Amino acid sequence: MVIKVLGGGCANCKKLMENAKKAAEELGIEAQFEEVKDIEKIMSYGVMRTPALVVDEKLIFSGRVAGVEEIKEVLKKEAGN
Repeated sequence: MVIKVLGGGCANCKKLMENAKKAAEELGIEAQFEEVKDIEKIMSYGVMRTPALVVDEKLIFSGRVAGVEEIKEVLKKEAGN
């Protein structure tokens, strides 16, 4: 599973990455994490507001910091659990 946080490295972007890592860890999901800061790449996902969370190239959240429990629910679905 590849989990990306799209954004310019702001405090909210860092918090979203932290929450995503914690969610994956709590579920025991092996994931590769990436920070995407390039504005053209961010826009290619259709994102107008950051931070945004992308799981396996699927845009999940945009414009807010999702909590750990919320991210866990998404990761379970995406992992097929």
